[in-house]
Amino acid sequence: MSNITTNIKSIRDIMRKDTGVDGDAQRISQMVWMLFMKIFADKEEEWEITIDGYESPIPERLKWQSWAADEEGLTGDALMNFVNLELFPALKEIDVSIGPQAKTIRSVFEDTYNYMKNGTLFRQVINKINAIDFNISTERHLFNDLYETILKELQSAGSSGEYYTPRAVTQFMVDIINPQLGETILDPACGTGGFLTCSIEHIRRQVNNPKEADILQQSIKGIEKKPLPHLLCTTNLMLHGFDLPTVRRDNYLNKPYSDWSAGDKVDIIVTNPPYLCAIWP
Repeated sequence: MSNITTNIKSIRDIMRKDTGVDGDAQRISQMVWMLFMKIFADKEEEWEITIDGYESPIPERLKWQSWAADEEGLTGDALMNFVNLELFPALKEIDVSIGPQAKTIRSVFEDTYNYMKNGTLFRQVINKINAIDFNISTERHLFNDLYETILKELQSAGSSGEYYTPRAVTQFMVDIINPQLGETILDPACGTGGFLTCSIEHIRRQVNNPKEADILQQSIKGIEKKPLPHLLCTTNLMLHGFDLPTVRRDNYLNKPYSDWSAGDKVDIIVTNPPYLCAIWP
């Protein structure tokens, strides 16, 4: 068993002891927003090197490195007060005009909540997450595989109108459609991003230089109504190398047909078959 697998199992065990986390959905949401912040922190280390003049949209005191990286840092009631009274209010209202990274953060945290109540257990979870370095490609790839298992835990949600398409089905559909580099791809009910990540990996095999990689980043688009799948999808795309995932929190069916313009057109729509039938009966 890899260290990452062990760490994630430990995180689950710790969260089960916290009275604020009730059920799988809350546990997954709690774990993923914390993972998102660690992934974003590791990404910022990369952006500071690769993007000229990069400035973080997150105030220094709210950065993961400032409050979470030190394993002997904030804990107990002080940690919970910081998270609930400072961190979350600031991230939910972050100024999106600062830049695209700020827009991503706000879209993730607008309807995300901290469920844990025990600051000591919270610190234990943080320390487990800190053991994963998402700037190391081998650890990132290992976590990609593990992330798939986390997503599979949500497949039982179909009874509430949600359908988490098995990876074999998404892979088959993308292979049949065979998207090409430069074609724009949309999943209008993208859920956790299964179709989008399969499309990314399919097209990535066609990429031969960094400029083409930029084309791929601009070609993948998703829309998701519910906050938890949106959070999962955004994190999923970041793990697949997308610095700024284009995943919009919205209901695709709320927009009348007459409001769509030529600028909204895409080359390929790939989505869950039941949803597709709902659009085109």
